[in-house]
Amino acid sequence: MAEIVCVLALSHAPGLTGWLDQAPEDQQRRLLDGYRKLHDAFQAAKPDVIVGIANDHLLNMPVDDTADFLIGTAESWQGPAPWFSDWLNVPPYKVRGHRALAETLMREGPARGVSFRASDRLLFDDNWSVPLKFLTPDYDVALVPIHMNCIVPPLPSPRHCHAVGQAIAEIVRAKRPAGERVAIMATGGLSHDPGGPRYFAVDEVFDRRFLALLEAGDPDRVLREVTIDAMAAAGDGGTTELLSWIVALGAAGKRPARTLCYEAAVELRCGMGGVVWDLTPAPA
Repeated sequence: MAEIVCVLALSHAPGLTGWLDQAPEDQQRRLLDGYRKLHDAFQAAKPDVIVGIANDHLLNMPVDDTADFLIGTAESWQGPAPWFSDWLNVPPYKVRGHRALAETLMREGPARGVSFRASDRLLFDDNWSVPLKFLTPDYDVALVPIHMNCIVPPLPSPRHCHAVGQAIAEIVRAKRPAGERVAIMATGGLSHDPGGPRYFAVDEVFDRRFLALLEAGDPDRVLREVTIDAMAAAGDGGTTELLSWIVALGAAGKRPARTLCYEAAVELRCGMGGVVWDLTPAPA
């Protein structure tokens, strides 16, 4: 039986690498310190492979051909996609894939109500380039990338996303080899409204409420209160990226999250933050 050694979620807004210097200096310092703490928590877990859940920004799934979840099956990945290199200020990188784990998730998912579309060609933008730069700067941990639809209606419901996270955790523990150490990483959010009327605003009240709900360790309450409508009200077209965090919540179970950083980073056009879940035994 494989072990899930780390579950975390963090924002991937491109301003963190591309134009961090535009934020106030104290905010820059707190964000870099917070992402350093995320890095330390990730590295301390010593994962062999990341199962990542990120938002597809219409880069791999066009509006007329979306899937709720698209899993990458290649043996290696590279990024950022050329168009994003200068914008992100992230040098080109390569990271190993993990086809066997990806295929296990695909094979075992339908029995648990989860279907994945597969691709061995995925373009990476800020969705992977930002978190990988901070969590695994040597790009030495294998990655199974799962791109999810969080933009094109109909979106997968929060309840379904939670069930996907539960299924991923069950499959890893039941169907992967003993000794394999797996990290679950969700990336996206927090509140932002890319190109919309609230592009230059961050909904700090929503963000802090969402983080407090994760810290309470009550998934049912999260699913009742963090609806798609509530996310869209905090920033349409961007805040629903937090559906990926709800996948991580499903994998973590009834455990409290710990917020390692949060900043209402208006200059980065996004609420920025990250959490890790305490993986001590969950209550019965």
